[in-house]
Amino acid sequence: MVAAAAAAATAGGFLNLAPSRAPTTSPYCPLFGTSYGWRSRRQLRLCPLLAASSVAGGEASYTEPEEALLEALVGVQGRGRAVAPRQLQEVESAVQTLEALEGVPDPTNSSLIEGRWKLIFTTRPGTASPIQRTFVGVDSFSVFQEVYLRTDDPRVVNVVKFSETVGELAVQAEATIKDGKRILFRFDRAAFTFKFLPFKVPYPVPFRLLGDEAKGWLDTTYLSRSGNIRISRGNKGTTFVLQKSADPRQMLLSAISAGTGVKEVIEDLASSRTGVEADLNTLAGEWQLLWASQTEGGSWSSVTSAGFKDFQTIKEDGQLKNLVNPFPGISLSARGNICKSGNSNTFLVSMNEGVAQVVGVQFPMDTRGDFVMEILYIDNKIRISRLNQHELVHLRIVSRT
Repeated sequence: MVAAAAAAATAGGFLNLAPSRAPTTSPYCPLFGTSYGWRSRRQLRLCPLLAASSVAGGEASYTEPEEALLEALVGVQGRGRAVAPRQLQEVESAVQTLEALEGVPDPTNSSLIEGRWKLIFTTRPGTASPIQRTFVGVDSFSVFQEVYLRTDDPRVVNVVKFSETVGELAVQAEATIKDGKRILFRFDRAAFTFKFLPFKVPYPVPFRLLGDEAKGWLDTTYLSRSGNIRISRGNKGTTFVLQKSADPRQMLLSAISAGTGVKEVIEDLASSRTGVEADLNTLAGEWQLLWASQTEGGSWSSVTSAGFKDFQTIKEDGQLKNLVNPFPGISLSARGNICKSGNSNTFLVSMNEGVAQVVGVQFPMDTRGDFVMEILYIDNKIRISRLNQHELVHLRIVSRT
């Protein structure tokens, strides 16, 4: 995993290296190394900036095209590793729209490019290694890029954060501004920081011996005037979408992947009042269950009846179907009805008989039950509900075509 992390933080994370000659046969990793006596990133952060970011200390604001990009990215898994063709087209179209608009002129000369950026999407060029593609696609890890150009030691730092309790890998590169859009870089330092160790662990590869293989460039093709969204393209043709203040829905999906802090993010979203009013029209569609506060302890029939696993389909006329696939060749389904209770976001769910299908043979299953479902938050991508005191998070399924 350590080697994979190192690969991800360089070529697979943000700054792809384009070798100027045939790949080396050296036993050293072509992307990593370390040097001793170098300054920490904490010291780099203390260097003065020309101006503070407009998003610091305040709530981020977005233009309509920026909101379209963030909306298209909701539900994309692995920062682009798993995405339906239709959704990928929406993302690419939104990226191209922003690149055609006028963001911050000469972004590399703006103080808004400074600071820590979170990677929320990247394309997969054919030149990326399987290790790089796999590692960056792990949702439970966070991937960042730190840009410090207005210091006495300009740098770009790629960071893979394993978790709050484990630590992170930081790969540093010397940075030079070539023009208003392009940053030239050369990797020269890498080290692990583990929470359980009082010192950094260097990744022992001599960058100085790698020559041009440790070099590359990064173009910023769009920088929002709020300083919160950045689109960049690397020298291997990879596109990166980065954000400073994460969208609350992306924060929820990240928390679910990491397995921590889900309830806190749910509370923030539910109290934000940014969703829409729930009715059968907004509920209608196919949904995939991403997270439930409790799924253990019940029978498969009760789990299917309550929709505590897998998929749910709701129609505008109130028909409802839960589908659970516990094992290959076995599916459990339950049908029922849902109707709104009064003027609130509360719905009554009544489930009827279900069916268990085993290798094409159907058997009746008792899935009868009545439930009260409260919608805590809903938009056209995410649904958060409370069913008999259990909190559920669903993602609307996008057509695979």
